[in-house]
Amino acid sequence: MINWKEWLKAAGTRAIRTFAESALAYIGTGAVVLGDVNWLAALSAGLFGAVTALLLALSGLPEVKPVPVALRSEAGSNASPSEAEAKKEDSQR
Repeated sequence: MINWKEWLKAAGTRAIRTFAESALAYIGTGAVVLGDVNWLAALSAGLFGAVTALLLALSGLPEVKPVPVALRSEAGSNASPSEAEAKKEDSQR
């Protein structure tokens, strides 16, 4: 099971970063002066990159660790891994 708050934060960060990188790449290759930039195309390229990043994030994000089943059942389904581990340690004492 995945902690959805962590996943949304990580996926959102990746999407925003990819949006900026894609738009900047389009701007950098398409114009010499800011007035020459086709802003609609730059935003479109950024949006396409952000959507692609979100779709790729559905396959998994390395920075979001899944919560082990044993820890979920002990701490509740909405608990983060650190909360679950803390409760497990407290119960062992």
